[in-house]
Amino acid sequence: MELGCGSGYVISSLAIMLGELGCGVHYFATDINPNAAQVTRETLEAHGLHAEVISADIASGLQKRLAGMIDVVVVNPPYVPTPEEEVGCKGITASWAGGENGRTVIDRIFPIADELLSEKGWLYMVTLTANNPTQVCRMMKEKGYASRIIVQRSTEEESLHVIKFWRDGVIANSAEGSDSWFSQFPFKSFWRSSGSGA
Repeated sequence: MELGCGSGYVISSLAIMLGELGCGVHYFATDINPNAAQVTRETLEAHGLHAEVISADIASGLQKRLAGMIDVVVVNPPYVPTPEEEVGCKGITASWAGGENGRTVIDRIFPIADELLSEKGWLYMVTLTANNPTQVCRMMKEKGYASRIIVQRSTEEESLHVIKFWRDGVIANSAEGSDSWFSQFPFKSFWRSSGSGA
């Protein structure tokens, strides 16, 4: 499941990579922006892929239906520090406006992901250094999640981290085994081309 699917690049890439592994997977993608949801449908269709694409705020309306059933959640949330009034506004600003410290939307995602994730589920989230990834990891540890920064990339404008979260107590080897396919993901082009919105 991708929360804040934007252009559909990430969910399409995951579907292609996992399809090559022969996995029988059902994909979900959400975005608060109905135009982004439509573009995601078109991106998937252009690649001969299918996902259930829903125009929703994070995963509004899906928690009961999918509680405990999602094995992987990926999210490139609005993480740029902005005034709070920009969070959730209409238009493209909503795709990056993260509020104070860029954490307003990020902090809303965690309880929803906790509801959706299966016992062995993984959450992958893109954060900015300004979001204080170490504090985010500590906060999730208090909720029973282990975490690790699995990718870190810097550009002239920002330093980005992909953090992997899993329920503490899940055997470390099974949690680490997913990094091999995830590390193949073309993050550099993803961060250049993908809009983020939740």
